Parts: sequence; C-alpha cells; structure tokens
Amino acid sequence: MNAAGERATRRSWRSPRRWLAAACLLTAAFPAFAQPAVSLPGLRGGSLTSADLASGTHVLVVWASWSPRCRDIAPRVNELVSKIGGRARLAAVNFQEKPDAVEAFLAGKGLEAPVYLDRSGDFSKAHAVTTLPGLIVYRGGEVLYQGRLDADALTQIEGLIR
Repeated sequence: MNAAGERATRRSWRSPRRWLAAACLLTAAFPAFAQPAVSLPGLRGGSLTSADLASGTHVLVVWASWSPRCRDIAPRVNELVSKIGGRARLAAVNFQEKPDAVEAFLAGKGLEAPVYLDRSGDFSKAHAVTTLPGLIVYRGGEVLYQGRLDADALTQIEGLIR
C-alpha cells in the first residue's frame, strides 16, 4: 500500500461512526456487563423481579440462617426498615436455603421486611456477595452497591441512598 492509501486507512478509523460500530461490537461480545435478569420467589408469595428493581430505590440484605454473622438479621433489618423505610424498599434475600428452613429460623423473630429466596445462589453470586450478610442497593434498576453489609449498616446505606 502506498503512503496515500495508508493515510486514508488511518483517517477512516478516526471516524466517529467506526468507533461507535466497534463499541457496539464489543458490547455484544461481552454481555456479562449487563445486569442479570432477576426473578426471586417470595417466601410468602409474590416475587422480586427486574421490573420491581427498575423503579425506586431497593435495599436488599442477603443472609442465611447457617451463617453465625446472620443470627441477628431480623433486628438489624427491622432497624433499617424503621430508619430508612420511607426512602427505600427493604427486603431480605435468603441465600440457598429451603423455604421450610427459612420459616423455622424466622419463627417468632418478627422480621418486618419481605423475604425472597435465592435458591440457586446465582443472584447473590452475580452481585459479588461473598460474605454474609451481604448488601445490594439498586436505584432505578442500576446497582449502586454490592458487597458486604457493614456492622454500621445504617451509615453505610444512608451514604448510598442520599
């Protein structure tokens, strides 16, 4: 190729249309960056879906009865419900337990938030929850935070939902 042809080829890649096309191809090649579809059944009926998470702010606390750090999950979640319940929808997401085990653990604890079941664990894993209790905060369908629920959860969440 001669020098004029090389300059024309280099200029053609400077075109915004070509960069946009390349970006679209890369996005299609890596769908992992898209949020996974959500459909978690409720412990007492109903479900939590991507459509639900697309509106408003949602604070999801991920827990399991077998985790020693989750033994006090009901009072911790209830405190959050009382302090920020008017500004966000709170829910507890159980990690990989059968409904009867969840019901038995929660009996008499008075949990004030709806409970959803992550039976396969895929929801929690997709949100990088590797330590229980975990925290996932959504606003308008976008994830603001995913990870560990701090000991001072109220301060942690207040900073996220302002």
